[in-house]
Amino acid sequence: MPRPSLELAGIFRRHGPAYRQAHPLPRHQLRLMRAIETCRTAALGGHVDRCGQCEHTRISYNSCRNRHCPKCQSLARARWLESRRAELLPVEYFHVVFTVPEQIAAIAFHNQALVYGILFRAASETLLTIAQDPQHLGARIGFFSILHTWGQNLLHHPHLHCVVPGGGLSADGSRWIACRPGFFLPVRVLSRLFRRLFLEALQQAFDKGQLNFFGDLEPLQNPVAFSRHLAPLRNCEWVVYAKPPFGGPQQALEYLGRYTHRVAISNQRLLSMDGGHVSFRWKDYRHHNKLKTMALAAGEFIRRFLLHALPPGFQRIRHYGLLSNCHRKSTLTRCRQLLAVPANDLLPQPKDYKDLYEALTARSLTRCPRCGSGLMVRVQILAAYRWPARPPDSS
Repeated sequence: MPRPSLELAGIFRRHGPAYRQAHPLPRHQLRLMRAIETCRTAALGGHVDRCGQCEHTRISYNSCRNRHCPKCQSLARARWLESRRAELLPVEYFHVVFTVPEQIAAIAFHNQALVYGILFRAASETLLTIAQDPQHLGARIGFFSILHTWGQNLLHHPHLHCVVPGGGLSADGSRWIACRPGFFLPVRVLSRLFRRLFLEALQQAFDKGQLNFFGDLEPLQNPVAFSRHLAPLRNCEWVVYAKPPFGGPQQALEYLGRYTHRVAISNQRLLSMDGGHVSFRWKDYRHHNKLKTMALAAGEFIRRFLLHALPPGFQRIRHYGLLSNCHRKSTLTRCRQLLAVPANDLLPQPKDYKDLYEALTARSLTRCPRCGSGLMVRVQILAAYRWPARPPDSS
């Protein structure tokens, strides 16, 4: 894929200093901006490779490895998918999305770690409970969930993507119980249990004094006002929907590549930076997924991007049920036995980062790009320096 003409790093370098001066930012947002600004530049150091045949020299700078950086996610995604390949089962896979109403999203913005955690717990408990119900599937299932906090227009829109194999183990583990073809669980039942569990957990957090309210939400500190704010949400339908099934495990893996390590906006969606404005492509889901162009003032663009900086240490990908860390190895072994599939058929082939890079880009890091036959050998390490100071003199 050709390198985009405009990158998020360029926007941050041009307009970031003024934005930081005008807006006091928490430390994790400052670190995010500076990581993206310095990613794959001399500030982070790097190395020099030289071809042993034609003497061609290539300088490679280190990545920032920040999980919000659009340039650092392709390799991280490939590594994660290789690990997940070993967990795939030869069954149909389903994609269930849990979304919270706008009134909850506003509270979540000021209480991110707490409310996002409630979202994970309520959604996972909903899936596990309904799946175990004999009136529905009657099985113990496993799945993983991925948190996204953005919409295509970069506004705050927290929602959870859950990827679920189409079936599970019976209560005694003696048989595999498969879903009906093309159908997982009734979304209306999922929606109503999810609504109840989420609101109960949110109320408990309020009663314990764990929620913070600022700005227009400050009146919600009053218990009566908070109860009145939640009252309409107890009866309206919450958005839970199941997308069409992926098909087999390979189709699921390919689909997951577009979701697992996605950031709020990729460099490929950026169009231009002109006159203090940033233009980008976005998909309007309310109008039949129509592609549109949006132009924002650079400061507003940066503000919207920073809305999606997750709290430090917050896990945005979590595993549950049969795929939880403490049960994964034994339960997957049992599932494969019942499904009569050898484990080796689904285990990943070990690859280092050079193999993964070549698989993603069709460009080799070991072969010389000029002569095509020589091997690139590392001949020098470039030291990092404290940005925005100048690099050390290596002459």
